[in-house]
Amino acid sequence: MNIPMVDLKRQYENLKSEIDPALLQSLSESCFILGPNVEAFERETADYLEVRHALGCASGTDALHLALLTAGIKPGDEIITTAFTFAATGEAIRYLGARPVFVDIQADTLNIDPQKVNAAVTDRTRVILPVHLFGRAADMDELQAIAEQYDLLIIEDCAQSFGSRYRGRMTGALGQAGAFSFYPSKNLGAYGDGGLISTNDDEVAKQIRIYRNHGSSHRYHHDVIGYNSRLDELQAVILRIKLKHIDEFNQNRLRVAQTYNRLLADTELELPAIPDDRDHVFHQYTLLADNRDQLRDSVLSQKIACAIYYPVPLHRQQAFADTNTTALPVTDDISQRCLSFPIFPEMTEQQVETVCEAILDACA
Repeated sequence: MNIPMVDLKRQYENLKSEIDPALLQSLSESCFILGPNVEAFERETADYLEVRHALGCASGTDALHLALLTAGIKPGDEIITTAFTFAATGEAIRYLGARPVFVDIQADTLNIDPQKVNAAVTDRTRVILPVHLFGRAADMDELQAIAEQYDLLIIEDCAQSFGSRYRGRMTGALGQAGAFSFYPSKNLGAYGDGGLISTNDDEVAKQIRIYRNHGSSHRYHHDVIGYNSRLDELQAVILRIKLKHIDEFNQNRLRVAQTYNRLLADTELELPAIPDDRDHVFHQYTLLADNRDQLRDSVLSQKIACAIYYPVPLHRQQAFADTNTTALPVTDDISQRCLSFPIFPEMTEQQVETVCEAILDACA
């Protein structure tokens, strides 16, 4: 059985009767830039995330960049974050001439370790940038306490956590701003690139609206040097429809993860824990295996997808070779043992069982 990491075609077929007429309606209206669907999606998403503002932009990377820009980050400032993440987290910091300070992660959650954050604070630190990796929120109470102690801002990388709550509050509503990605494979995914910044700060929202539209507060008047980073109207059409289903999508991802955990419980694999005090929306189902490469090769040989997120953490990347001064032993260990398996809302019990059979065969 050929099982992909994510089945976007099946999801489209399930939503086709909603998506197709909505796209045709938008095409007939021909209002393509910051049009009514973008405005409606921003309102609906702000309501869903329980924040005052949600501002669409061109990508998750841009969302991080604009969130840091409106935080006043300047060259020489330090941003404490994790190296066990996609490159965009570090790129957005570098765009502003700031320095990413990578600290280690927790072995059980794979999220940034608050104790390591506290030890890394200097007089140049301006922001703590946690990544809610694979759909599980970081330890935000501990991070918030550190931020308050040292008068720092928190900007959340929510690229993988849309719909996840931390102790009753949505990710994206826990810091000055949250940055979301709508890359097609995300829990809430567009059919191209797209991103969004969430915030409860009126001034931050005002600045983002200006920066994302060529620095313009009204047509042909440019207050600052801005960017062309607007969420596409047609992507907003698709995202509005998918937003109605996001809780169901996330519940089905949790169902798949619970089935994986049940079927693999008797192995020596380290399985992702499902916490009691926060949601895990399982953007990825990632386990740890001492024989990771052999397991991967065996599963792939049976036409079952699997992937390594992330084989080379950022502090080991050439692009960030000059950034780190401390060892990250947990990050290095996890990057050598992590392996992700197919997970998507439409995944059937039979498909999960097939993947687990392949994993068990490889572990025998």
